[in-house]
Amino acid sequence: MTIPFQTDLRPALPNVYGASDYREFRDPLSRMDHLLRYSGVEDGLVSSALERWEKGSRETGVKVMAAQQQRQRRMFHYGLRCNVARHLSGESFRAFSIRIGDSSLIQWFTGISLFEHRKAASKSSLERYEKYFQIEEVQQAIRSLIGEVMSEKGAGELLGREEAVSLDEVFADCTCVKGNIHFPVDWVLFRDAARTLIAAIKLIRTRGLKHRMPEPSRLVKRMNRLCMEMTYARRRKDSRRVRKQVLRRRKKLAQTLRKHGEGYRILLAEKWEETEWSEAQTQLVLDRIDNVLDKLPEAIHPAHERIIGERRVANEDKILSLYEEDVHVVVRGKAGAEVEFGNGLYLAEQENGLIIDWKLFKDQPPADTKLVKESLERMEEAYGGIEAFCSDRGFDAAANVRLLQEHEVYNAICPRNPLRLAQRKEEPRFIRLQSRRAQTEARIGIFKNAYLGSPLCSKGFEHKENTVVWCVLTHNLWVLARMALAEERQRKAA
Repeated sequence: MTIPFQTDLRPALPNVYGASDYREFRDPLSRMDHLLRYSGVEDGLVSSALERWEKGSRETGVKVMAAQQQRQRRMFHYGLRCNVARHLSGESFRAFSIRIGDSSLIQWFTGISLFEHRKAASKSSLERYEKYFQIEEVQQAIRSLIGEVMSEKGAGELLGREEAVSLDEVFADCTCVKGNIHFPVDWVLFRDAARTLIAAIKLIRTRGLKHRMPEPSRLVKRMNRLCMEMTYARRRKDSRRVRKQVLRRRKKLAQTLRKHGEGYRILLAEKWEETEWSEAQTQLVLDRIDNVLDKLPEAIHPAHERIIGERRVANEDKILSLYEEDVHVVVRGKAGAEVEFGNGLYLAEQENGLIIDWKLFKDQPPADTKLVKESLERMEEAYGGIEAFCSDRGFDAAANVRLLQEHEVYNAICPRNPLRLAQRKEEPRFIRLQSRRAQTEARIGIFKNAYLGSPLCSKGFEHKENTVVWCVLTHNLWVLARMALAEERQRKAA
């Protein structure tokens, strides 16, 4: 679908002298603007979103006018640029909303630096922009961008280099994306439940719906006091007995809070029309209460088993958070992080640092040895196959050795067997690829800390997956922009 669209006239960027850090950020950003414009990524994403919007309008019987079409296309274009710029900065919606209004560079990149006026986006608008585009569309845009630079013509037009970007050698590894939760101590979940229920009850009471109960703030104080008693009980000689006593009192208080929460939930469901809330606003408060009431028994049981029953609780029986369902215990044995709490993430990069394959796991992440087959299938479907696959010894398995032989892919996975490793060290290509694989650890650190954020603040697996895909697109645009600048500097030096 071809839609005529004229971009707005933007003033030139001011030439800032003396600030090398600023120029090192500005120059790649201007190259990213070039990549978005001429690689087809921007047109493809905006056209897909516009086509979906038009289809939804027609289904509701609304006639789409040309002016509405142009206005909506401009909004999708602006939303796409804001998504890329925000993930590049690593800032929250609120902080980036302030930065858009303050930074002339970000205004130029996002396309709001018009001559007559400048309208920045609010934090709510920025959050809405991420929902304009579907995950599958962004994934296809990433593969399309990589496909463009894999050809000599695309590499010449977009990067200014004669050689195409090679995907022959792939370097893979796994990591854990930490969830935005506190350390999952089972008895601390009682405090979370108390705070959420009391906050909802206070909100309902301010709307004039009340029934008899103690002052809500007093209940929260009691729970906080019990938390402190549980913390300091470990220093006493009879700590086991005291901790059991405190937990029994906490359980009793939690049941009291549960009854009050159920009562106010029924009261709001029956008399919500007496408040000024809409039905959607009422349902939001009801869902908040239901979430805690449903999960509170699941939080009480592990604490009872561990402290009072003195029995070991399996990881699959633990509840790590009242607000994040798809968070798991990930044991990787890393220095400083023997156990992590979050979601597994698989990343595969090529020699220049472009991320060409990725997957965020909703359930407990599988063993590394089971990821090679799926990754090879995805890369073959998207790019036509690879020549070498390199990773650490966690991916080594007899099945993967046979699999790589069947696909005629060079096996550069580090062997677990020391004798086999000594034999592989005689191969120059194996040594070269394993030496290069050390950079993959740094790539994962950059991706997690500079793009995703540590922890990842998105709530819900669908939003987390959406954030990961947008971060992959932003990261690859930044890497390609730096490659283009490096080629330009080489030509000038020559």
